[in-house]
Amino acid sequence: MPDRLWFTGSDEANALIATDPMALLVGFALDQQQTVQKAFSGPLVLRERLGAVDARTLAEADLDPVFRGPPAVHRYPGAMAKRVHALAVHVCERYDGDAARIWRDAPDADALRANLLALPGFGAMTSISLAAVLAKHFGVDAAWPLVPPHPTLGDVDSAQALTEYQAAKRLHKKEWAKARATS
Repeated sequence: MPDRLWFTGSDEANALIATDPMALLVGFALDQQQTVQKAFSGPLVLRERLGAVDARTLAEADLDPVFRGPPAVHRYPGAMAKRVHALAVHVCERYDGDAARIWRDAPDADALRANLLALPGFGAMTSISLAAVLAKHFGVDAAWPLVPPHPTLGDVDSAQALTEYQAAKRLHKKEWAKARATS
């Protein structure tokens, strides 16, 4: 397990998402419609406001006011509070509150894909990006077949790599949109 991931400008937030599987999941859940840095700083903000960021704490808390801040944890605090709550409830109900079981208990790539896609708020892109992180940073063998050929957060291993990833992601999205428009 890495001692940090380089997804934010905060060493404390980077350490949290690397060492706490639920914090990592929350970061991925928040990684929509805002910067990677803001999304993956969210788990630290939640821990500061709630005292913990484990699945049970998140499932039992009224997250709406926690997300609204100030400052807000996400640009869509109400929707994201509901999404993170649903994610936490799912982890409690399916994995007894142990987020790492999502990948640890998956015997192969198909099972891991199904586990990731079953997470509330996780679509195909979020799932493959998380799989890339699990494969490249956490050594999860079942995740390797899910790693896409394009750049993902799994390729980020420094602040400079995050900048390069964000530029590549913008280019990939532009090309993807062009391909959809012509088909």
